[in-house]
Amino acid sequence: MSTTPPRAKRRRQVGTASKRKVPLPPQLKRINLNAAGIDIGSEEHWAAVPPGRDREGQDVRRFEAFSGDLCALADWLGQCGIETVAMESTGVYWIALYELLVERGFEVLLVDARRVKNVPGRKTDVLDCQWLQELHTYGLLRGAFRPVDQVCILRNVRCWWPMAPITSSTCKRLWSR
Repeated sequence: MSTTPPRAKRRRQVGTASKRKVPLPPQLKRINLNAAGIDIGSEEHWAAVPPGRDREGQDVRRFEAFSGDLCALADWLGQCGIETVAMESTGVYWIALYELLVERGFEVLLVDARRVKNVPGRKTDVLDCQWLQELHTYGLLRGAFRPVDQVCILRNVRCWWPMAPITSSTCKRLWSR
């Protein structure tokens, strides 16, 4: 019988993040000093801010995926003086948080998780959000393609197409928003 916890439990283990063993090259310059990183999950989101920004000394926090918790996450980022956020585009779980952060005035960079995870070592949600925050601080992340809002509306219409007949006048009305 194995004593190793299931994968989901291993990813959630909170501890002190290991310090970087290899120093960063001196030519790297911090570009986004007010950057945060968020690791998106189906049940919980982990957020990291630069060290020393949180009044309580918690630079990494866990938030549930419910609406009230997403608002608390956005409030916390605002209290920490965050202006830009990098977050993984995991499934559809990022959409609600993305829209809330954009509505609150944050610059949100949606990052493809496959491009960020090319780091050897043990993966935890805490380390993932800290890694996103650090990469975003140095300007090393590239945002994923996000279509304009009107295209997103039409994509949503396509999802409920079988439930309601869509006419050209309906499409025109949606497009003119």
